[in-house]
Amino acid sequence: MSWIAVAVGAALGAWLRWGLTILLGQLHAHIQLGTLVANLVGGYLIGLALGFFDTLPALSPAWRLFVITGFLGGLTTFSSFSGEAMVLLQRGHYSWALTHSALHLLGSIGFCIAGYATWRAIA
Repeated sequence: MSWIAVAVGAALGAWLRWGLTILLGQLHAHIQLGTLVANLVGGYLIGLALGFFDTLPALSPAWRLFVITGFLGGLTTFSSFSGEAMVLLQRGHYSWALTHSALHLLGSIGFCIAGYATWRAIA
């Protein structure tokens, strides 16, 4: 049953990421905003989810697999982020590649911390 939770969550997360890419993909010349939003929102939601699951250890592990491994794993994307950074480097946009990488990495970590703190504040 665990694999179903992961598969369904991953499909939903990937569909949302695809939608964000379509909706926001062409708004900036150098940074794919759809991928950035997916990673930042995903970072926040994983922090929120980790806080939530910390307070409910008796909850079925299938929910954690569905939300964190499946949905948020499908939503966030290290491979797209890496490919976008490589393209910026290949085009000689070194400062944009650095900005892009910092926004994704530091932003995702910051949003994860904020999500966890949010859950702790409301729980």
